Amino acid sequence: QVQLVESGGGLVQAGDSMRLSCAASGRTFGAYAMGWFRQAPGKDREFVAYITWEGGSTYYADSVKGRFTISRDRGKNTGTLQMNSLKPEDTALYYCAATLYAFVTDAGRYSAWGQGTQVTVSS
Repeated sequence: QVQLVESGGGLVQAGDSMRLSCAASGRTFGAYAMGWFRQAPGKDREFVAYITWEGGSTYYADSVKGRFTISRDRGKNTGTLQMNSLKPEDTALYYCAATLYAFVTDAGRYSAWGQGTQVTVSS
């Protein structure tokens, strides 16, 4: 079973950058694709980014495309979300998640979740 723990959140100003990390445990994590989701107060959880199990392909929500970069290190069982040019509307609780499905943006297709890390962007 895969377990995930996020870190790296905090408070930044608009235009700043921030890097989120996701540490995974479980021998089978290398077989899972990874995704990042976020949830702002009063809103549904939304897809942010996805990376395939081998790290060769990525997919982004239109709202973050060109600003965020997802990556992973299979040898270290970690994933990252580099966020640049942050905007106040990026403020949310960010989750990393793992899935055995390909190129899915539906949170219901992800079987493992971290506890979330808060990102707050002030204007």
